[in-house]
Amino acid sequence: MGDVLAGIHATWEFESDSVLVRFERGIRTPKLFQALGERRIPHEALSSVTLTPGKRGTVVLHAVPRAGADPLVEAAAGQLRESGDPYRLVLPAERDTLAEYYADTLRAALARGARDAQEPAERYLVAAPAPPLHFKAFDGKAFFDGDRVSFRWFSTGASTTKWKAGDQNLPVGELHGVEWRSPELFDGYLRLLRRDGTGTGLPQPARADHDPAAVVFGLGYGPVHESLPFAAAVLAAVQEASPSRASVTVPAVASIRRDPADVADRIRHLGELHQAGLVTDEEFSAKKAELLAEL
Repeated sequence: MGDVLAGIHATWEFESDSVLVRFERGIRTPKLFQALGERRIPHEALSSVTLTPGKRGTVVLHAVPRAGADPLVEAAAGQLRESGDPYRLVLPAERDTLAEYYADTLRAALARGARDAQEPAERYLVAAPAPPLHFKAFDGKAFFDGDRVSFRWFSTGASTTKWKAGDQNLPVGELHGVEWRSPELFDGYLRLLRRDGTGTGLPQPARADHDPAAVVFGLGYGPVHESLPFAAAVLAAVQEASPSRASVTVPAVASIRRDPADVADRIRHLGELHQAGLVTDEEFSAKKAELLAEL
């Protein structure tokens, strides 16, 4: 057992070749942390370590992961809020001296590693959440048993395109990546990227609600702590099934300019939810602003 540094929502245990992160299960702990439970981060999965002032009398120890080393970080594609970053340990400011000691210790361990920490990892070095996993989306349920992903459509939420296509069962061997757009955005979704018989990626419908290889989230559906670990587990399985063990595809999340008519329809639907009491005033204003920003 190595030295232990206890912070807010998590405890880091420093071992000879890794950092074992144990997350608390308290009511104030982010749900993603609670879902992850604990994670072992090998030193070779890190690129650097920083210690910076935090908010409201805190300091933040941040172990920065290497590109391609963690399927969870790869799936998130920069969409996690700072408060939901599992590589940040927040501590009271009076513990900054102790935090600096451990930051220096970890930097020294990284410096001893026989590899370039700035180079992308050739394979995932941090374990993904273990299947079976499942979550409820707006238009269906998603299941992953370790070998295949299944989507079961809801008659009240799925588009006509998906309903006609029928429930989906996609082996990981037929996939080359995953696209996760955070449910904290208005039009979040999880999309499986399929390959054809030659290994080339198949074209994807522009809209996830018309793609039988995708589920859409909607308000209250596909929360981060359920859908992101799911996406990470699928990514890890896809890489494991790849003969070359090469990194899988995770498209960058980009802002998409919408058809004004489509935005108007979405705002109208959002207004109906607001009038029905299913969306608060704050949620309505925030989501409406997001939609208008996409014009």
